[in-house]
Amino acid sequence: MAGIHITDIENAINWWRDQRPSDDMITACAEVQALGEVYGLMVYYRETQCDFTSMPERARAAWLGWYGHTPDAPCIAICSTTQGDATCKGCGRSFEEVQAWPTMDPPAKRAVWRRITQEGTAWRFNRYAERARQASGTDHPDAGSLTPPPADAPDAATPPRG
Repeated sequence: MAGIHITDIENAINWWRDQRPSDDMITACAEVQALGEVYGLMVYYRETQCDFTSMPERARAAWLGWYGHTPDAPCIAICSTTQGDATCKGCGRSFEEVQAWPTMDPPAKRAVWRRITQEGTAWRFNRYAERARQASGTDHPDAGSLTPPPADAPDAATPPRG
């Protein structure tokens, strides 16, 4: 099983802070406290990932609460793996990741999301960024429900000039 990256813990903490702000501006909600304990230990021990299965139950439940509000799949309905590509040009996942997605656990999916976001080469991050913003987060959405890129949008294969 994949570990949970510290940035996902930070994102979950910030999401919960927005969802359940402190009335007195001092006391954090139970979810932030649970995730904060994990985050503090990760910082103290200089760890970038924590094991999902060994997280305290309250922290795991809080993380899953945040995870449930994130898009599940990076698919933007342009799957080039169906045309034989080893890596999808649309979302950046490998053929194996696309095939295994329905059975992957949340930490493994977040690890893939982290990798493709860091790489930033998939069309969802450049040529079809608008389409990605409209995507529902479901794997292989109906292409007709998404807007095509503008005619002057840069192509991922074309390096920027300058």
